[in-house]
Amino acid sequence: MKTKIKNQLYFSINLLFLLLGLINGDPNPLLDYCIADTTSPNYYISNGPPCLNPNLANPTHFTTSALSKPGNTTANKFGFSVILTNNQILPGHHTQGLSMARIDIGPNGLVPPHSHPRASEVTTCLKGEILVGFVDTSNKMYTQRLRPSESFVFPKGLIHFLYNVDPKGPSMAISGLSSENPGTQVASLGTFGTTPPMPSIVLEKAFKIDAQEVTKISSHLQG
Repeated sequence: MKTKIKNQLYFSINLLFLLLGLINGDPNPLLDYCIADTTSPNYYISNGPPCLNPNLANPTHFTTSALSKPGNTTANKFGFSVILTNNQILPGHHTQGLSMARIDIGPNGLVPPHSHPRASEVTTCLKGEILVGFVDTSNKMYTQRLRPSESFVFPKGLIHFLYNVDPKGPSMAISGLSSENPGTQVASLGTFGTTPPMPSIVLEKAFKIDAQEVTKISSHLQG
């Protein structure tokens, strides 16, 4: 019996390490580059678009000016804008395991607590003063005020935020992320803004509030 349990334990441990080995970021490219052919009819069938014929490559595929202009910080209630590189505006970044983002935050604006399930992030403040922070899995908070040229790292998958502490002027930052498609999940919208709605009883118990407060918060986020 002991031998059987030992063998089962050995098998389980090896299976765990095997599964952990499969949980990686973006796979390493096998080519120098793979320019995203976003005109292909198979765009949504494969894990990302197929590659353009390398003979058709030119410098514009690796260049973008999308991050040169500020975004509209009044387009949402939080007062921020994020412009993220993707295969449409920067097809040469396909398979490289990275992306970049321009973050504009209006006066007293907030990039609300959110996470990137597929990427870690490093943010550099270029304008204004930004309060940044993240929470680790033991619920310990790390915060820092960033001034121009200062940088901060957000570990992969952890909830983090950016807040413009200036009540009068905008702030701006550039971020690099370790995935072509990092994904973003805003904590408040992921609980109070889902479609269909998360069961009210779940939110009431999780946040120790009543049904009326659940409705009020949901309407504020969706309205």
